[in-house]
Amino acid sequence: MNPYVANIQEETLANENFRKVLFTAPNSQLVVMTLQPNEDIGMEVHGNIDQFIRIEEGEGVVILDGQETKVEDDFAIVIPAGTQHNLINTSADKPLKLYTIYSPPEHKEGTVHSTKQEAMADEYDHYSA
Repeated sequence: MNPYVANIQEETLANENFRKVLFTAPNSQLVVMTLQPNEDIGMEVHGNIDQFIRIEEGEGVVILDGQETKVEDDFAIVIPAGTQHNLINTSADKPLKLYTIYSPPEHKEGTVHSTKQEAMADEYDHYSA
């Protein structure tokens, strides 16, 4: 497997998709996401996956096991497996841009969802847990 090298800030800020998998390795995965104004990722729990999120641009609220924390540019969020979580873009007019690392991978290699609706309708984008 070839390694992956890129300017992650440029990749993140240029991304217009709700979700785009950039690279999948055997034990981790790099994904960029854009949440539109007032959009959220959706409340979820990854049973066996740790997740790291870095906010590159925008502002929002992260909810971790019911606790809300305001986040903005340059914030990092570490979500251990089993944590109920959601990230909400609280801006009325600006997207929230982030990248996330899943360990192990969460989405099938090459997954791209233009919108949240497209992501919700895709029954086959996740690896079997």
